[in-house]
Amino acid sequence: MTASPESHTHRAGPAGAPAQLTRIWDLPTRVFHWALAVAVIAQIATGLGGAMEWHFRIGYAVLSLLLFRCVWGFVGGRWSRFAAFLYSPRSVVDYLRGRARPEQLVGHSPLGALSVFALLGLLAVQVATGLVADDEISTAGPLTRFVSGGIVGAATRWHAVQGLWIVIALISLHLLAVLFYVLVRRQRLVRPMITGDKALVPAAAAAMPSRDDAASRLLAMAVFAVCAAFASWIASLRL
Repeated sequence: MTASPESHTHRAGPAGAPAQLTRIWDLPTRVFHWALAVAVIAQIATGLGGAMEWHFRIGYAVLSLLLFRCVWGFVGGRWSRFAAFLYSPRSVVDYLRGRARPEQLVGHSPLGALSVFALLGLLAVQVATGLVADDEISTAGPLTRFVSGGIVGAATRWHAVQGLWIVIALISLHLLAVLFYVLVRRQRLVRPMITGDKALVPAAAAAMPSRDDAASRLLAMAVFAVCAAFASWIASLRL
């Protein structure tokens, strides 16, 4: 009989200690993660390469994904919800001092949560500024006519210079952090974001798995469809 997405199995952990395989990342979260990674890389490439029409198209896709993640952060799987990785400053300090609580080792750690919120926030700013940016040559965002010239100028400068390089820096830092955890701390971070399952140490083995059934996946599709429709409407405002 085939195991359900939330079923548990046991295997040896990274250090040989018993570990429990638990569904942590639901399929919609995993698809979002990799789709956003590809889209952001494509955004950077098309922006630097001057392929502005594709830059706009991919930008609307990023907008759809970000809107979806905002909604999914409230109705998604247990460990995809913002409440699961919204940590206090004290929790971050304790984690840095090696006093992490077991539940902080299940989904996003306090440092990982900071990275997630920083990237989502910065990408949201990049999308927002791109919607009102104007290169004064051939391309302008769909919302430029609704704001003042001063806002358009400031948004354009941020989007093309400061915001771009901060995004590149944050992505680079994120990749370096993943490599550090994988190579130095021997923690598997990539495979769980592909399969959805994570091997938990005994102290965290009682963690509730994320819901990842057909109903939740259909809900995710409906949410994304609404988000994509909204992004399409925004795109239709472009002159």
